[in-house]
Amino acid sequence: MEELLDSLKETELFSGLPDEVIRDSILPHRQLQEYRKGVFPIVPQQRVNRFGIVLTGKIHLMHIFTEGSYSLMSNLKPGEILGADLIFTRSQLAPYHAMAAADTRVVYFPAELMTRPGTLPEMWRTVLLQQFTMWISTMNMKKEYRLAILSKNGLRERITTYLTMQASRRQKTAFTISYSREELAAFLCVNRSALSHELSRMQSEGLISFRKNYFCLHYLKPYENGQVLPF
Repeated sequence: MEELLDSLKETELFSGLPDEVIRDSILPHRQLQEYRKGVFPIVPQQRVNRFGIVLTGKIHLMHIFTEGSYSLMSNLKPGEILGADLIFTRSQLAPYHAMAAADTRVVYFPAELMTRPGTLPEMWRTVLLQQFTMWISTMNMKKEYRLAILSKNGLRERITTYLTMQASRRQKTAFTISYSREELAAFLCVNRSALSHELSRMQSEGLISFRKNYFCLHYLKPYENGQVLPF
């Protein structure tokens, strides 16, 4: 339990809560679950009345289409929340698939920890709700960024918009992204072969250099205030 306690204290959701609150009021409600790579913890139209903290591994939130292709909405890493966008909806019905992209461990808690007064000391339930709301807001902003990327018609425009956003977030022009080439293609809603070809073209033109998931953007110029802007 102490190892799990230490893991939860490192998350954005539970940071700042006293050890005794997590140990005595939250952990007794826990349910640990392990998923092999390729297993779906959530499928469309499944009712989701609990939220999970990813402990190890990786979860993809995705739309899978009838012809077998898929669109990758986001990638949940350790410390991030599964089901956060569903438990406060009226139906609690999932509109997407959640797939374990690697062998993954998730600890689940019932939504009632936050939605029902008396399940936690009210002061700490309020803190938990505030931090949960902040997490939801952050996820909504990420969706807005993705919509901005997908609004670009050209493949190169989508690539440069995504890479520029990553550089701005990190405040540097060389970085490693969390997506494989296949995952990045699904995130950008483009063909993987076309993506690889366009990245190679951009590298040959001197706009970028890359190796696997590491990118260096030569079309951006760093400024003293930490922001990066195109030449």
